[in-house]
Amino acid sequence: MQSIFLRSTAAIAVSVFSPIMANAQTDTPSTTDKTLDEIIVTGSPLSATAGESLVGVSVISGEKLANNLSGSLGETLKKTPGLSSTFFGPGASRPLIRGQGGDRIRILDNGIGSIDAASSSPDHAGSVEPAMATRIEIIRGSGLLRYGSSASGGVINVIDGRIPDSVPDKPLTGAVRIGASSVDDGYEAAIGVNYKLGEFSGGSLVGHVAASTRKTQDYSIPGFAESAVLRSAEGEADDAQPQDQNRVENSAVQSSALAAGVSWIGQNALVGLAVRNLDSEYGIPGGHGPGEEEGGEEEGGVTVVLGQTRVDGVVRIEFGGALETLTINGGYGDYEHREIEPDGATGTVFTNEGFELRGELLQAERGNWQAAYGAQIRQRDFAAIGAEAFVPPSKSTQIGVFTFQELNIGDWHLEASMRYERNQHENITANISRSFTGFSASAGADYHLTENIRLGGTIFRTSRAPTSEELFSNGPHLATNQFEIGDINLGLEVASGAEISVRFKQGYSFASFNIFATQYSDYVFGRATGAQQDGLPEFIFTASDAVFKGFELEAGAKLATFKSFDLLVDGSVEYVDANLDADGNAPRISLPRIPPLGIALGAVLQSGDWRFRAEIDYAAKQDDTAPGELVTNGYTLVNLQTSYKINDKFTVRGGINNLFDQEARQHTSFLKDIIPLPGRNFKISFSAEF
Repeated sequence: MQSIFLRSTAAIAVSVFSPIMANAQTDTPSTTDKTLDEIIVTGSPLSATAGESLVGVSVISGEKLANNLSGSLGETLKKTPGLSSTFFGPGASRPLIRGQGGDRIRILDNGIGSIDAASSSPDHAGSVEPAMATRIEIIRGSGLLRYGSSASGGVINVIDGRIPDSVPDKPLTGAVRIGASSVDDGYEAAIGVNYKLGEFSGGSLVGHVAASTRKTQDYSIPGFAESAVLRSAEGEADDAQPQDQNRVENSAVQSSALAAGVSWIGQNALVGLAVRNLDSEYGIPGGHGPGEEEGGEEEGGVTVVLGQTRVDGVVRIEFGGALETLTINGGYGDYEHREIEPDGATGTVFTNEGFELRGELLQAERGNWQAAYGAQIRQRDFAAIGAEAFVPPSKSTQIGVFTFQELNIGDWHLEASMRYERNQHENITANISRSFTGFSASAGADYHLTENIRLGGTIFRTSRAPTSEELFSNGPHLATNQFEIGDINLGLEVASGAEISVRFKQGYSFASFNIFATQYSDYVFGRATGAQQDGLPEFIFTASDAVFKGFELEAGAKLATFKSFDLLVDGSVEYVDANLDADGNAPRISLPRIPPLGIALGAVLQSGDWRFRAEIDYAAKQDDTAPGELVTNGYTLVNLQTSYKINDKFTVRGGINNLFDQEARQHTSFLKDIIPLPGRNFKISFSAEF
């Protein structure tokens, strides 16, 4: 391990482990506890602070984003209360919110959908690059009224500023960071720059360029790749020695991204356009191929080559009258994902070409009342061709209209919103089409109990149309080791629920508590039939009633001051329970891959330019499992972080993740019993702002 660390440290001059920060921003512990006062642009078009939100909100930026950054969005955000990840290796890890994933979580790229194939399979990497982010906003719960039925479980918006929305104070501003990691001999580099191009037609032209590159090798682990639970279930002897140990084969990643944007910024208007290109190549570790259970060999060695070209634009006009602002933004993406077999042949090719366009009209405040109205259209042409073409080529269209209403009466803050949506999915091969019309609504209120304490609550009823995969699948899905069969007769998935939140903020001290419960009617999931096809267990997409419930708690405070050092502490607890809603005396059936109870504790010691942080990340044993699902043992990880601000422009950071090199497996991962999380990892980085 020491030799790996020395090699990684030597690579510091050409590597990075942090986001681009085009508008260079740094958070210290004295400011990160003020996140409840940050303006949130995701969720409602009527922007409010996190403390005013009626549902759970988190903002990851500055120092917190720099220290938690990983190669995938799921691993970057999984320390956030209420979030976990699918972890299909370092190359593919998608966020989960309160146990929900796939098409129920909307991943946004600067407010517009990612336009990729990530939600169709857990081994598909997302096209949203966390290394390009300056800020990430997470809305837990029902955020779909603005973004569509595919956001029924929550919204994650990655903001990278590639369309400038303000004029820099200087002709050239930006940031660059370089760094290295030991667990995978990895390095990464990123830079982002905003610059003034000059004056034009009464406004300012502002440009933006950004680039990132990342390369890692197979990552190291503390012991065997296969879990003891799996070896026991397969009847292996206690003294059996699996071949795969100390390192996860085929887990290397390399990627690069390049973005450029330009905006015309006038006194009452903004017009912007940006282009981004992403190329990525990553291995899929621990894959199982058909026939393995009949004595065949593991598939292994599959590499994914992914690319996307994306164009985004925005127009914003400020009227200054009864109608305050009109914003129109949209994006077009052309995505391809090729799976390369060990012999170099192309196995399956996934393509997704699509666009999304949304317009929002903000009404000026009239006394205590404010409102917004909007419309959205999305379309995608999706195809899978090859050995793993478990879903036929399809075309999907979504059209929605929505409104948000807000009223303030004394210490009361009231909100209501509605959305009408129409979805259509067409199976191009079979010439079959299904259409769905859904209506969703929510209402909520919060009340200032005191100057520092707010009590809020919301109720909602949402409708989600099934996806083309849930309707039309019919083939082997090797990533999940399933033969998946869709149901053309599926209807709308309806969720009814409530959430209560309490928020406290006073000086350095803060606390946030959210408790939620959601009752699903016709919740769609893959149900095991007990049969097999092509050597794989058969799963049919089925609708059944289900219940999700749980809570998140965050708190922090400054405990003491020792000479020039401040001691701050923080902690969080999260829990979610999800099961099929059994009828009568029927036995309770848990849903698969639901995260266990999680607890995190942290302490920060800060003085001037120095910052030290220690944290404990605990995941309980998950033995509340679905039929056929193995128990996952709990784990406790210790992480250390430090940073030193050399001057106003230069900062150096270091850290150790999984200090004691403990084995840890995520219950939410399809590969939890085949590959563990990375072992001890030394990180070092250097940043410069200009």
